[in-house]
Amino acid sequence: MNPALVNTFLDFIQLKTYIFLMPFKQYRHKLLFLLLITLQALGTNNLIFANNICDIIPAPQKVLLKQGHFSFEKQIKLIYPDVISKSLVIDFQDYLKTEFDVNVSLHERPLVSDVKKSIEFKLDLHNAVNSEAYMIDIKRNQIICNASSLTGLFYAIQSLQQLIDTEGEKPVIPCMIISDAPRFAWRGFMLDEARHFFGKETVKQYLDIMSKLKMNRFHWHLSDEQAFRIEMEHFPLLSMVGSSGSWSDSKVPSAYYTQDDIKEIIDYAARRHIMVIPEIDMPGHANAITRSYPYLSGGGDGRWSGFTFHPAKESTYLFIDSLFSEISELFPSPYIHIGADEVHFGNKSWFTDSIIQQFIRDNDLKNEIGLEHYFVKRVNNIIKSKGKQILAWDEITNVDLGKDVATLMWWRHDKPELLLQTIKKGNKVILTPRLPCYYDFVQDETHEIGRKNFYGTSAINTLQTVYEFPDYYFKDQDISKHQEQILGLQASVWTERVKDKKRLDFLVFPRMIAIAEAGWTRMESKSYLNFIERLKVFIKLLEKEGIYYFNIFDKSLSPEPWGPTREDVIAEG
Repeated sequence: MNPALVNTFLDFIQLKTYIFLMPFKQYRHKLLFLLLITLQALGTNNLIFANNICDIIPAPQKVLLKQGHFSFEKQIKLIYPDVISKSLVIDFQDYLKTEFDVNVSLHERPLVSDVKKSIEFKLDLHNAVNSEAYMIDIKRNQIICNASSLTGLFYAIQSLQQLIDTEGEKPVIPCMIISDAPRFAWRGFMLDEARHFFGKETVKQYLDIMSKLKMNRFHWHLSDEQAFRIEMEHFPLLSMVGSSGSWSDSKVPSAYYTQDDIKEIIDYAARRHIMVIPEIDMPGHANAITRSYPYLSGGGDGRWSGFTFHPAKESTYLFIDSLFSEISELFPSPYIHIGADEVHFGNKSWFTDSIIQQFIRDNDLKNEIGLEHYFVKRVNNIIKSKGKQILAWDEITNVDLGKDVATLMWWRHDKPELLLQTIKKGNKVILTPRLPCYYDFVQDETHEIGRKNFYGTSAINTLQTVYEFPDYYFKDQDISKHQEQILGLQASVWTERVKDKKRLDFLVFPRMIAIAEAGWTRMESKSYLNFIERLKVFIKLLEKEGIYYFNIFDKSLSPEPWGPTREDVIAEG
């Protein structure tokens, strides 16, 4: 019998859902065993084709379930292909010892002696259709993990770790074949540490969880109105002056990352196959920089004093060039995010500044919007000169940067025309619309602190709305025709009303888990009901990590933590 027909048959009688609603793994496995016997009689060769028949998050592309288990007993050999993969396999060896008190020996291929029981990792560098793809074949006495890159092997290990069942007398993994690859190349999470600072250990903990979820991009918002959070050797006032204060308290002492901290975190992320992308906001949201170096200020009064760089002074661009030289050396990512959003909120001084007005006329820029575009083009050229590419928010949609020059993050869900314009121009797009991808919006109607409406309309980013993203956008024919222009998606958490880690955890989890599956698992393989059942298993990890997550299964166990509640002048963002 064709496996695809078996899958259709299972869906028809709804056995997959029934299996996952059973309370204990061993009972599910017994029912699956009975299914195997039945299907064997139908001629299926003991295989069940079922994408979501195991507890892995994110759900794999394809799973073929077989009879039996691989049990973790004595004399198991871990076999790695070469020296470059050794450290990755050593980490897995340590995991087995730490978590399950299982001792396994480490060996490099090829082995001369007979191997009775093994877990073998194989690299096929010449078969790189998708560098993040992997395959796992689990037999009673052997597990083979195949990939075309270290990243693929790393993801295979993450899946293996989630498959280990400890409810019996000894750890076991059900026999199965997994063939897996991501839906999107960019599966990201953004943390805003300019508004409130959380520190190195929080970042590392989040990177750990991201890696288990096969997320691969950490977008680090490190500069805004409130603070600049990186030590810069060429501009020491950025940490001496610009790093003090927060959104809720302008008198909070200085808090920033030293360059050694940054290097440590980048290395930590790289070992988990996560790219770290810095964001330095400009030309707006620049207050922390302009109060450190006032000659850079574009003017303004009150709240908007120093909100922008001065766009008509050459000294501004010399500063930016030097700043990004240092940033480029510090961050190996091919991208630098420049923000470029919400400039119109605080550039009123541009309309009356005589130097700026003369600059607009001399350069035939027409108006202040033309000047804003000029600024973005200049900064783009600076970043290109460092061998990098700019990322920016969707305000750069109409800046003439050329095809494949810039990657845009679409965040204004109420402006879908910007998404269409960008993909039709041939530029790459990352989807992070505020609904449902901004985690500073509340996730339940009972929550009081944070954003819960958009211009008078209820706006609650529930776990389910996050999980079902972005499937409904692909029903649009124009978007569907340009799918190759969409790099992926990202969850973003702005921290105006997030002063401490407890509230940060509460807003991020379990929604980070939902966005991870939305970014990895193909639309036809997704099931929210099934995801919820697997989530019950994954949240045990959150509990072990001490994460204060919003408990969707029993809301009384996770009261909403306090957060700063003052009004913000910027209402649109």
